[in-house]
Amino acid sequence: MSGSEPAGQPTPDVVAAGAVLWRSRTGTEAAPGGGELEIALVHRPRYDDWSLPKGKLARGERPLAAAVREVGEETGFAAVMGVRLGESHYRVPQGEKVVHYWSARAGAGSFEPNSEVDELRWVDPGSADVLLSYERDREVLDRFRKLGPPPRTVLLVRHAKAGSRYEWSGEDDLRPLSDKGHEQAEALDNMLGLFAPERAYAAPPLRCPQTIQPLADRLGLDIQPEPLLGEEAYWKDPDAGLARFLELAGGPDVPVVVCSQGGVIPDLVRRLTGEAEPASRKASTWVLGFTAGHVVNADYYGAHE
Repeated sequence: MSGSEPAGQPTPDVVAAGAVLWRSRTGTEAAPGGGELEIALVHRPRYDDWSLPKGKLARGERPLAAAVREVGEETGFAAVMGVRLGESHYRVPQGEKVVHYWSARAGAGSFEPNSEVDELRWVDPGSADVLLSYERDREVLDRFRKLGPPPRTVLLVRHAKAGSRYEWSGEDDLRPLSDKGHEQAEALDNMLGLFAPERAYAAPPLRCPQTIQPLADRLGLDIQPEPLLGEEAYWKDPDAGLARFLELAGGPDVPVVVCSQGGVIPDLVRRLTGEAEPASRKASTWVLGFTAGHVVNADYYGAHE
């Protein structure tokens, strides 16, 4: 279920990123739970092929950000990122190549022919195999189709680094982020913003809302307090905490961000996914894909991804 890099693959010489870009049949934004979808395929005149939009990473660029940039450059549409769809590995003249893929909803934009892509077609996912030129793209598309309707995205964030509890004389819930924590919060703003959350929630300790405050400020979101997702209340009644999290995940069909603590997140993820020992480093994120109230995909992003 977890979308991580496959083990045993050779170290790539070329790294690229892309997406299965989808929209509703009418071209308007589709709710993850319904509506007929179509996906974008692009024609590259240099190779005379049809493929999923993708491209190589710029120097120092992360795959997730590269996928958004490349999809935008090739299709003209903003990509709202969703769950990971794994990787494709194959050989090119430069050596071994890996392409990281995501499911992504098409946001605002329009296509204009350019030197790299001279045609874009919106096609039914079930019939796209006929047009695609490469089996590796068909395999990625098959992963997209197996998910069913694109899952609703919930971003479960562990708060960034706070100041030392041993040097803090006040109430622990009022212990703020450290300078490093504020840097991590700014980095999280850049990463989480690629998923375009429309609702924001945080456990009571100050360091939790502070971690997603830069994101909330930029997107104009109000951060709602969630006591049941803080360590103190959660461990008094874990079932109630889980039920509240599922309630947040089952609300309106929009991406959601929830910031909680290291004593809560591993238990939540374990109970939702069956993951034996879920990672939960400070300033990390679990991107959980929900369909009909169940997690169908769980991707872990470390603090610097």
